[in-house]
Amino acid sequence: MSAIRILFLGDIVGEPGRKAVIEMLPRLKQSEALDFIIVNGENAAGGRGITPKIAIDLLRAGAAVITTGDHVWDQQEIMDYFPTEPRLLRPLNYPESAPGAGSVVLETAKGRVGVLLVQGRSFMQPPLENPFLAAEREVERMRADGVKVIFAEIHAETTSEKIAFGRMLDGSVSVVVGTHTHVQTADETIFPGGTGYLTDAGMCGPVESVLGRAIDSVLWRFKCGLPTRFPVAKGDVRLCGLIADVDIDTGRCVEIKRVVLLVPEGGREIAGNP
Repeated sequence: MSAIRILFLGDIVGEPGRKAVIEMLPRLKQSEALDFIIVNGENAAGGRGITPKIAIDLLRAGAAVITTGDHVWDQQEIMDYFPTEPRLLRPLNYPESAPGAGSVVLETAKGRVGVLLVQGRSFMQPPLENPFLAAEREVERMRADGVKVIFAEIHAETTSEKIAFGRMLDGSVSVVVGTHTHVQTADETIFPGGTGYLTDAGMCGPVESVLGRAIDSVLWRFKCGLPTRFPVAKGDVRLCGLIADVDIDTGRCVEIKRVVLLVPEGGREIAGNP
């Protein structure tokens, strides 16, 4: 069996998160013999959205594809950049008139890899087209084109929507991973049809924080209910995600494991797995 090894990293939060990811990607690629890297960059610019410069920096560091989510349009300059960079994805279930695309197929040394991104609808804004139907159509198109290794991400709030999405695609795609909640779940598994699954990959952001934001500001909001800014926290960063090994001949996931790495502030050393 010949396999392709894929790394996915969850929501990158602000400067601490992106600096840690940019530092670690080349090291992880070598130490883990990675063939393909996907990162979610929707919170990379000050905690909201992504800029062209940040996208370029992540691609140069080794990311093959950058996904986003509900904060995709928060940085105005990204609108004009989307049509120029097919490796930066916005949710597939936006109208076709939206800039950019929600999927991409890339050539690698081990064959073609398809990546698609959808945004859930439960408690999510803005409400988009049905992600289940959009994903079914896109997966059918990719498979008809002979793409066997397909990685699907659902950026969604509820675990039920993510699990249902993964179950729907079991046997049709190689891996399904959820993002958005910034808290990594411990339910990595391979479904009966051969699809690797994780409900949420977690975030790449400051450890001492509330979902990557400064603790005091978030507490103030919860205690007082008054509007306030949520600055990105500082300090050590935890990188969270997954590594999946996929059979390139069948597209079935043969192994999946969670990734949790602690990168101290300044990037002096790392701790955790792998």
